[in-house]
Amino acid sequence: MSTDARIVSPQQKIGARPTGPPAGAPEEPTKPAKGKKKLSVIIAAVLVVALGAAYWFLAGPGAAAPADEAAEVNAEPEYELGEVLPVEAISINLAGGHYLRLGFALQLIADAGGSHGPIDASIALDAAIALYSGRTQEELSDLDYREQLKHELEEKLFELYHEEVVAVYYTDFVTQ
Repeated sequence: MSTDARIVSPQQKIGARPTGPPAGAPEEPTKPAKGKKKLSVIIAAVLVVALGAAYWFLAGPGAAAPADEAAEVNAEPEYELGEVLPVEAISINLAGGHYLRLGFALQLIADAGGSHGPIDASIALDAAIALYSGRTQEELSDLDYREQLKHELEEKLFELYHEEVVAVYYTDFVTQ
């Protein structure tokens, strides 16, 4: 067995693939990896979104209102209901030679007629005639449309009677 020391050349063997920068070559400055840069951008974007959401839900317009404020927003005006005033049924001309026999009653508040004088039903009849005249029989046979007209009449009477009439009840509704 040979005991000679083996000498390895620092140069590469002929035909060998380069394994790194050649010895003595200047080192290139190291660039940060692209993956780390993208990760930093994503983390920054997520942080900005999280801070925005925290502001929105904790201090901004999306924050929950205190219970008292929420109740005030959703509360309907409170009226103490008074008597129901029946209005005599009338016949109203419709389009196409048809007519509507309309009877209704007015729901008054408890102290109606106090500051503005007694309730005059002729104001309600006038408003009803103006609202229902000229409608077609087909329109009035649609339940949703009829309820829409009733709501319009309630709003009009609420205004005309200085908030003393709060609802309208049909007592007679016949088309012919």
